[in-house]
Amino acid sequence: MHVGMSSEHEEMERELVALAHEFAEKEIRPVAPQYDQSEEYPWDVLHKAAEVGLTSYGLPEEYGGGGIHSLLTSCRIHEELGWGDAAIAEVIDTNSFSTGPILSMGSEEQKQRWIAPLCASKPPSWAFAITEPGCGSDAAALATHARRVDGGYVLNGSKIWISNAPIADYYTVFATVAPGTRSKGITCFVVERDDPGFTMGKPLPKMGQRAFPAAELFFDDCFIPEDRRIGAEGQGFYGVMQWFEFVRTELAATSVGIGRAALEVAVEYAKERKAFGKVISEFEAVSFRLVDAKLRLDQARMMYEHAARLADAGQTYTVEAAAAKLTGSEAAVFATHAAMQTLASYGYSREYPVEQWLRDAALEEIQDGTSDIQRLVIARSLFRS
Repeated sequence: MHVGMSSEHEEMERELVALAHEFAEKEIRPVAPQYDQSEEYPWDVLHKAAEVGLTSYGLPEEYGGGGIHSLLTSCRIHEELGWGDAAIAEVIDTNSFSTGPILSMGSEEQKQRWIAPLCASKPPSWAFAITEPGCGSDAAALATHARRVDGGYVLNGSKIWISNAPIADYYTVFATVAPGTRSKGITCFVVERDDPGFTMGKPLPKMGQRAFPAAELFFDDCFIPEDRRIGAEGQGFYGVMQWFEFVRTELAATSVGIGRAALEVAVEYAKERKAFGKVISEFEAVSFRLVDAKLRLDQARMMYEHAARLADAGQTYTVEAAAAKLTGSEAAVFATHAAMQTLASYGYSREYPVEQWLRDAALEEIQDGTSDIQRLVIARSLFRS
């Protein structure tokens, strides 16, 4: 929590975390399997989340949001929503994620124009577009370029694996205004779904988190008015990296939620399933595996809480965010795999949630910076002279 936060504010944040758990239990868990199987977008759940403030609690009060600026509280909410279902948790959070650069770099007019509508009970949908076919981990190498023309810019290039793209109304798009200069030319723009020259491919088939769709985007002489540039030319890369630290910490918490869900199911199963005349929790091969899962999840939670507290105190937390994301995502994969081993054929069956949670956890090691990239961030700090 922020230093000097009032007890009233602390109580409000505790209530919000409790609300997130109740929402996950009553509104997300019962429908998550059907959305995973059908790959339909969970509009009903999203609108219910918006009505109770779970899509806008972190947005500033002056635009109609909840004004909760604590990353620690946000992470705890993400853990609860991830415990409900990772894909639906991403759907609930995607507008806040996608418009982060507008909050950090945009003008007051732009915030009124795009942030305020997000606080409605049925907000418009956004997507965040930076990944390209030729550059994923190396964000500074993007090739989509924006050429200045009279009244604005013309965009040419493509993006891939853009989450929420198939249903979005607006897209926060990053392009370079100075090809060959890497991060120095990267600039942020808002693209609207019906902009001439902007087209989209079919939704991409995915292994997990299938209720949260992704697609490829194409820009062919797509004109963007100058008032839809966010921040100054060349400021975009700074905005991306700053926002990634925030999001990676939240993703760590979502990962812990996925792993926690799987561990709970595995523990209950191990307490009831019998083999060789006794419950399988009495076998060390089973119990020790689940103990290891618990320890990894507990450690991951401490990592994301540490990173979040640094952020809330206004301190640098680049390495801590990377460590939290790395630890959380790998803990989730370990815990969901441990649960599948414990439930055996039931864990592998699509009639039970464990196989879905394992598929969902796999994405956490990849999105918004792979595990290799997180290790690279940490290594650079470790060996910096």
